[in-house]
Amino acid sequence: MPFPGTPAGRPRRRPRALRCLLAVAALGLPLAVAAPPSVAAPAGEGAAAKSRTDAHCARQGQLRVPGAAHQQTACLAELTTAGTTGSGHTDPADWAGLTPAGLAVPRGVPGLQIDGYFPDTSTSNTNHGWNHDSQFVIRLPDRWNGGLVVSGTPGNREQYANDRAIADWVLSRGYAFAATDKGNTGAAFHRDGRRPGDAVAEWNHRLTQLTRATKALTTQRYGRPPSRTLATGLSNGGYLVRWQLENHPELYDGGVDWEGTLWRAEGPNLLGFLPPVLRHYPDYAAGGPGAGRAREALYAAGQPRGSEFLWPYHHQNYWDLTQRVYREEFDPGYDGATEAGTPYCTPGTPHCDADYAYADRPPRVHRAVQRIALTGRLGKPLLTLHGTLDVLLPISRDSDVYARMVKQAGRGALHRYYRIEDGTHTDALADTFPDRLRPLLPCHRSAFTALETWLGHGTPPPPSHTVPRPPGAGPGELLRECALDGAGDSGAH
Repeated sequence: MPFPGTPAGRPRRRPRALRCLLAVAALGLPLAVAAPPSVAAPAGEGAAAKSRTDAHCARQGQLRVPGAAHQQTACLAELTTAGTTGSGHTDPADWAGLTPAGLAVPRGVPGLQIDGYFPDTSTSNTNHGWNHDSQFVIRLPDRWNGGLVVSGTPGNREQYANDRAIADWVLSRGYAFAATDKGNTGAAFHRDGRRPGDAVAEWNHRLTQLTRATKALTTQRYGRPPSRTLATGLSNGGYLVRWQLENHPELYDGGVDWEGTLWRAEGPNLLGFLPPVLRHYPDYAAGGPGAGRAREALYAAGQPRGSEFLWPYHHQNYWDLTQRVYREEFDPGYDGATEAGTPYCTPGTPHCDADYAYADRPPRVHRAVQRIALTGRLGKPLLTLHGTLDVLLPISRDSDVYARMVKQAGRGALHRYYRIEDGTHTDALADTFPDRLRPLLPCHRSAFTALETWLGHGTPPPPSHTVPRPPGAGPGELLRECALDGAGDSGAH
């Protein structure tokens, strides 16, 4: 299935300067899989431990990622970012800003790392000097618990974006881990493909492709396929989890969706709720007699009450660019030959994205969105979590809606939905506003362990509800734990 980088049917338009994108936005039960922490062998094991390691490293050249056009394998003493940051087997720029600064880094996970790419013709990912998209990273710990975790990246980041938020922790629990760049990266991702919607459609294809390949690879490495395969991701990565469990449930046992992006042809979607935010925020920020009316218009567009302190940052870094690049992906004809609109234009400017009205756009635009839309028809268990103070993907326009879709599709028994009080879209902002925000990362870990228990023992997670912020909890406590049932320590360390 080709995904050309230079659209044949969409001539390249005049480029405009694009601002740097920071994670644009930027899921019968099997037997239980034990998940003990993976730790390095004690020095006392001596020659026996060295022999096992040497033999393991000697076999690394026999592993082949099915379908890969290129791969390179490394035997590492440390697969987490405690080692890969120094060894060059991750890219800190990929995961910058996604996690709180105080997040602990687990250690003691030796194993194999395979980097490579699948056949593709687009070239936005420059990692390793390959200038080739559809890059992946696969990590295979020496001490395997039998499980596999697969993920796509948030925003339009590259394949290492989940290394701190997800990979470190699941590797320390013994899981194999695989991630994809989704087949196109950066703020000009919309250039990939022949027709509107192709670039996002490729995201889904690439995660399916990686899942199948990694399941076969674990059979090569460990002599048996994974007994449990879980999908998880945040933002655009959460959208991928939802789509995979709706469209390819045969590949997975379940998933955890961390504030996934909602795409629906009929709305809501970000092309509907971001333009009014762009229209009214300047009047709100200017103050004066129109500020009150503008604030109410922002609430009507989905912005949570009490989130005003987050609006200036998102105006500067997220709202405008997100609207323009995703509108370009699905509706490139709106601004004619201009590529991705006019930054920070005022209403009334020709082809201004602040005036964009998704509901009034031609049927072809809605058909482009429909190609990648979600339905709520889950085929495997899914846990969703979303912060109540998310101002990029407001909860009332996103996960609240998706939860209703799942129920309307008759799949409510497979879904749990946790609204995390005072969570927002980017966890690093909890460092900036420690008295107002809480990170979602420990809640993700709680949801992941709850899914393990659900799959392994048949014990359902707590019912869907809003998880309150613990009274008096400081930043340290909020980073260490998140009890989904509100009953104390969740075990999410």
